Amino acid sequence: MTLTDLSNGFRDDDQRRRVQAVIHDRLADDREPQECRYLMRFWWQLGMPYQEVSMDQLSLNVSEPKLGVLEELISAVRTSHDEVDAWVATVRNAFPVVQDRGFQAASGGDS
Repeated sequence: MTLTDLSNGFRDDDQRRRVQAVIHDRLADDREPQECRYLMRFWWQLGMPYQEVSMDQLSLNVSEPKLGVLEELISAVRTSHDEVDAWVATVRNAFPVVQDRGFQAASGGDS
């Protein structure tokens, strides 16, 4: 399944940015670098009309709970703007904010 249609499925740039923020803040954990890399490629895919990442690559590199959430997002984007809004609300409640350990280390943070 190609993902090149996703950039056209948002109500506006604000909705796309809210979805991207959820992926960045709640799903992309730098403690899992391979998974994080593919989640961020998917994050980028949401704004691009070309193929940045494939569903097969996501299936191979993203853990099952997060892959299921991405599949729900893809379905929502292809269904309606209201479904996308519902996805954002659901995932915000289901996943905690990820601590960006790489940024903390680079900036001298110790937690």
